[in-house]
Amino acid sequence: MPTFSAPDGTQLAYRAHGAGDPLVCIPGGPTDAIYLGDLGGLSAHRRLILLDLRGTGRSAMPEDTASYRCDRLVDDVEALREHLGLTRMDLLGHSAGTNIAVQYAARYPKNIGKLTLITPSSAAVGITITGAMRRELAQLRKGEPWFPAAFAALEAITEGRGGDREAIAPFFWGRWDAAAQNHPAARPPSNKEAVALFAAEGAFDTETTRAALASHEGPVLLLAGEFDVNSPPPAVAELAGLFPDASLVVQSGAGHYPWLDDADRFVATTAAFLR
Repeated sequence: MPTFSAPDGTQLAYRAHGAGDPLVCIPGGPTDAIYLGDLGGLSAHRRLILLDLRGTGRSAMPEDTASYRCDRLVDDVEALREHLGLTRMDLLGHSAGTNIAVQYAARYPKNIGKLTLITPSSAAVGITITGAMRRELAQLRKGEPWFPAAFAALEAITEGRGGDREAIAPFFWGRWDAAAQNHPAARPPSNKEAVALFAAEGAFDTETTRAALASHEGPVLLLAGEFDVNSPPPAVAELAGLFPDASLVVQSGAGHYPWLDDADRFVATTAAFLR
């Protein structure tokens, strides 16, 4: 697995799939990129460069754990661009990784071409996702056999009464079948410290980021999952409205991992945008 040096000397790793023009991919979590696979076959259209975030996968643990903070991870992405020798790069972020991607677009606008945000988090721009929004989406799944226990857990979490986060896992998938249950994304991130510090104080400067995105010149694709309680389509639509040149697609029948719920539809949408 190839590696490169981050600005602070931490050795970071990435995996590559496919051929053609590179597409740098930032996973969520924060975790390693193995769960992204080849993004449902997107590697047939682009060379996917999948970054293992620091302290995950094959990437080294940093000496300074404060560097797990989201805004500091942006410079790891810039170091990867320099390592790859790219003047401008197309960038894809998934879930929490989209917070890194949008901050990268805000900080390094001249170094980015097309930006693809898959079931994005909106923390970096301060968009609030309400409990009511999550409940409304969850009710779309009330015919599923797992629904009663999962919905009870979701209610407890949104109301601040604790709740079993593993019990709500079915809401993140379009189909809660054996493939979903055994997928790496169904397991929690292994580096709990990286998760805890990702959104630490100072991680997000929402006003500065919003102002930068308002003048972003490149095209942006935002893809939401119809059933995704983590990144509900209304919140993704609000995020899309921050960009001058954004396209919003809601993939029907999909949850938080749309390339697994319907690979053909996901690849058709993203490949068309990236061409």
